[in-house]
Amino acid sequence: MSFETTMTSDVVGLTKVAPLSRRGFMSATAAVAAGYTLAAGPVRADIITTDTSGLQAGDARIKVGSEEMPAYFARPAGNAKAPVIIVAMEIFGLHEYIRDVTRRLAKLGAFAVAPDYYFRKGIDLTKVTDIKELLPVVNAKPDAELLSDLDATVAWAGSKGGDTTKLGIIGFCRGGRTVWEYAAHSGALKAGVAFYGTLVDPANPLWPKSPLQLAPEMKAPVLGLYGGADTGIPVAQVEQMKAALEQSKKTADFKIYPEAPHGFHADYRGSYRKDAAEDAWKQAEAWFRKHGVLS
Repeated sequence: MSFETTMTSDVVGLTKVAPLSRRGFMSATAAVAAGYTLAAGPVRADIITTDTSGLQAGDARIKVGSEEMPAYFARPAGNAKAPVIIVAMEIFGLHEYIRDVTRRLAKLGAFAVAPDYYFRKGIDLTKVTDIKELLPVVNAKPDAELLSDLDATVAWAGSKGGDTTKLGIIGFCRGGRTVWEYAAHSGALKAGVAFYGTLVDPANPLWPKSPLQLAPEMKAPVLGLYGGADTGIPVAQVEQMKAALEQSKKTADFKIYPEAPHGFHADYRGSYRKDAAEDAWKQAEAWFRKHGVLS
């Protein structure tokens, strides 16, 4: 198996969740119409919807080299110097869940931006229905390019009036791994929050170091939020990361939700666990406030 088609630990966690009844889920047609991916399985009917009242929100294009990267942003209307929080998406592209999370952050006072950094392959990941078709795209994303794309996103937000001296990043699933990677890269980052992000990578020449290997290089405090029932990321691995960070005297914290599977915050999927998701979101907000991202 090549690295392009390797089932990484986040994908294992996504796909090995106990099957649920189809009751309480949207039809495929309704889910697509609402802007949700189908690659992650059926979409819950009872999803969280955040409006744009009091916000400026919409699509944007961010200059990256000679190209333009699509993005979605949301910010408090009239707030010229809102703190900037980057939203690192899952492997499913810039679909409605990620857009809604961006609006949730804006409601907390942030200029939140979700860049679509897989755009170069020319494939709309939100329209792919088979997770195996996503792997050659997302596994082939070089870390160096990813980090450069995130830097460009920060610069764009700054050019639009965002306060990049108060910079945060939050990510989910593969985006959780991105949080760890960016925290080791960016000297400007104030804090990160990683929701069930991969900590140990399979062999991939495009990913030189896994988050665990980068533990001594962390430049910003990170909060790791993990599920004790995650079939892809074992609790022992989380404890290993915690120990590596402590050994390197890096600021980090972890919370493990014992009964929660991978993807417990994703309110559009069957993996959603309301109590864990709501508590984790409160933990994330408190972390950003503690470390000076949010006021």
